[in-house]
Amino acid sequence: MDERFSRPKGFGQILDHTFSLSKRHFKDLFLIFLIFMGPIYLLQAIIELASGVSFFREVGVGETWYEQILTSFDDTEDVNLGADLGIALVGLISIFVAPVATAAVMFAVDHMRKGEEYTVGSVIKQAFSRYWPMLGSTILFGVIAFCLFVVPVIIITIAGVVGAIVLPVVGIILAILLFVGFFIGIGLLLTRWSFYFGSVVFEEETPGLSRSWKLTKGRTWVLFGLFIIFSLIVTMISTILEMTFGLVLGNSVLLSLIINAVSIFTTMIFSVGYAVMYFDLKIRHDADDLKEMIGEYHTPQI
Repeated sequence: MDERFSRPKGFGQILDHTFSLSKRHFKDLFLIFLIFMGPIYLLQAIIELASGVSFFREVGVGETWYEQILTSFDDTEDVNLGADLGIALVGLISIFVAPVATAAVMFAVDHMRKGEEYTVGSVIKQAFSRYWPMLGSTILFGVIAFCLFVVPVIIITIAGVVGAIVLPVVGIILAILLFVGFFIGIGLLLTRWSFYFGSVVFEEETPGLSRSWKLTKGRTWVLFGLFIIFSLIVTMISTILEMTFGLVLGNSVLLSLIINAVSIFTTMIFSVGYAVMYFDLKIRHDADDLKEMIGEYHTPQI
């Protein structure tokens, strides 16, 4: 077994272990997501090309080069209908294939943890064996998350409007306070349930929400912070590269392909991080269970 998997890790150690695994096993991990997402992104590119989007460099109207680049992103252009259709199609299909790719990465990390040999094909096969429980649990989690976000938005909107009518400054402050409060509260709540996926994949517990609640006990703030850090890293990488290549390529098909390749990379890192956090929770929880059993064993019976 990999020694780093055998002991509980702190905040920084989880980040370091995630990037270390991603670097050492980049080829296999990236290939897993490429197998699932590559054909979908290729289909998106074909749709965009068929709708009239330029492959190498898409420019709009304007006197200077930067005006031409900026206007190429104008959603009022007819060609963007094809681009929007491609994005919508990718999002829809991803709902059904992304859980398998994530599970395959988690199985790969599990083999690394145990020091076992594996192939990309073998972990994909393992992932498909849990397909329907994973899909059903993911859809359920998505519905719960959607409802948790919709209700606060309605409350914040009503409070902000009412406050603005009474006193504009009060309405703005109230809306900000409610937004921060709901963001933290919902984030912590979803963090407690977020490891349902690992429970479904490895423990065959569906939908896995109660198991996740037990695993995350006492670690909610740390895990919430890790999710924020991973999200910030993913956002920064995607934004920087999109802006950099966008200045040269405009809203072209090639830019979409580059962005999608970056998306595969960042999703891979996030999935590895999720797996590392899950196994860390397992180590901690199993150790607590063992201590409890030992305590009960040594407790004198009356």
